[in-house]
Amino acid sequence: MDKQHIVYRVASRALIAASLLAVAYGTASAQGTVGPPPVISPDIATLAGTVSVTQLSASQANREALLAAAQARFAADGLDASLVQVAKDAGLAIGTLYRHFPTRLDLIQAVSAEKLQRWLQAAERADALDDAWTGFVAFIEAMCQLQAHDQGFNDLISMRLPEAAGFPASQDRIGEIAAHIIGRAQEQGSLRPDLTFEDLAFVIWSQNRINQATREVAPHAWRRHLYLLLDGFRAEGAHPLPEPPMTSEQAYQAMVGLNGTGTSH
Repeated sequence: MDKQHIVYRVASRALIAASLLAVAYGTASAQGTVGPPPVISPDIATLAGTVSVTQLSASQANREALLAAAQARFAADGLDASLVQVAKDAGLAIGTLYRHFPTRLDLIQAVSAEKLQRWLQAAERADALDDAWTGFVAFIEAMCQLQAHDQGFNDLISMRLPEAAGFPASQDRIGEIAAHIIGRAQEQGSLRPDLTFEDLAFVIWSQNRINQATREVAPHAWRRHLYLLLDGFRAEGAHPLPEPPMTSEQAYQAMVGLNGTGTSH
């Protein structure tokens, strides 16, 4: 038994003893046979305070261990990774995981919040650049850099999760900034005029598969593919495209279709 559990047991027994003394004193008072009030040792009071602080510290430590384990497991296996394995990786029981994160989406949200914030900040920095083409490249490269080596993040931005997950609002804000970056670059004449925001989905999806294929053998190969794509996005030398762009609804439905059942609960 570790030290933490010993503290719990000792403190619990001390609190039970103190409670019994209080009950006995109350009964004696009612019967008129009361004597001096029971003296509770300062050690018991100290333990009572210690156990609550220790429990909070242990709970926070468990949460942090679960988040670290989930980040690593989702990065390796994607958002459908086994939650039982996540708990094992953290050295905890699956019940502990569900006490902290009642659903898979709760865990995904907690794990992904920081990376989504980094993506949003990168988008804002890119939009602030005077040269819109430079901003466009900065935005796309930052997005692909976040995708690299993290299958979970690839899954997250490749699909559309339920509204309850809280992600659509963040993704919509990033999408608004991206659309503004695209519009500015087209106005400045550096970005081909027929590119739409929905076309960025092809970048995300293709990078996802490239990362899966090359992560272990050529982990930076995604950058070569990205710059081949970027050359195709330049205004100069652009040729007519054989198909019209996807509509917003088509892009949305495609992303919803990529959402596996494992991430919907």
